[in-house]
Amino acid sequence: MYHSSTQRRHWTFHGEEELARCRAEANRKFRGKAVTSGKVQQTDPVLLEPQEELAICKYYEKRLLEFCAVFKPAMPRSVVGTASMYFKRFYLNNSVMEYHPRIIMLTCAFLACKVDEFNVSSAQFVGNLRESPLGQEKALEQILEYELLLIQQLNFHLIVHNPYRPFEGFLIDLKTRYPMLENPEVLRKAADDFLNRVALTDAYLLFPPSQIALTAILSSGSRAGINMESYLSESLVLKENRITLAKLLDGMKCMKNLIKKYELPRPEEVAALKQKLEKCHSLELSLNTNLKKRKGYEDDEYVTKKPKTDEEEWTDDDLADSL
Repeated sequence: MYHSSTQRRHWTFHGEEELARCRAEANRKFRGKAVTSGKVQQTDPVLLEPQEELAICKYYEKRLLEFCAVFKPAMPRSVVGTASMYFKRFYLNNSVMEYHPRIIMLTCAFLACKVDEFNVSSAQFVGNLRESPLGQEKALEQILEYELLLIQQLNFHLIVHNPYRPFEGFLIDLKTRYPMLENPEVLRKAADDFLNRVALTDAYLLFPPSQIALTAILSSGSRAGINMESYLSESLVLKENRITLAKLLDGMKCMKNLIKKYELPRPEEVAALKQKLEKCHSLELSLNTNLKKRKGYEDDEYVTKKPKTDEEEWTDDDLADSL
């Protein structure tokens, strides 16, 4: 249950300001490591600012969702939601300048398949990269190397409560206890759209999954011109609990605002930030000197189109080809 979960105790935050503080602290800590390495100064322009790291994370989280969307066999929504949550949690406390999101995003998806019992073999998983057997083998090697790091950085809190199950529960409740709405299934399409859009924001780090699901239902009803206030006040017995109702409505408003103000970084912005990011990794600024691991997330050479005789860097264009 969510209310007794590690998600509620450790990974549900009080507001956007708290999330911003966590990300700024992760950025500050890495800057400290980089300066200690003696290769850069605290104000070196090669280092990314917190807002630049967030833009990079938005870009790669979108890439993660695209990878999951074309995954074969079809990946359940709960697995996709879990992978996305792992990615969000990881970069609350870690910098993209230390751990490249290209490998972290694949590791998040791989671990989510295991935890949510989506039965795909490791060979099937990397087979979705549509690379040579050698490339797939190298990809799997890197994913396995980072899997324990990911688990550790998640504090071994691997169970994620997604809004999809409560969403189905609310639809069943509407069908059985809310006769004013003749066919609750008319709400599904717009509600699904709401859930897809809100998943890109920080809502999963701020609100209980049931509240996200209920907001999706009510938002869909509002778009269809259906007034569902009586469902809240009568069916959910919130009429007499004005404090809870007001808090619920405030949360719904906040979620809608998160969606409204969410913007993916522009392509030209992404290109510039990726250049800075690659330069950070090429300088080996971190004190984490496990070269085998660092080489994996810097060069990403585990995905290849042909056998290599010389060192070649794998770019995000190769990642696009493999999706």
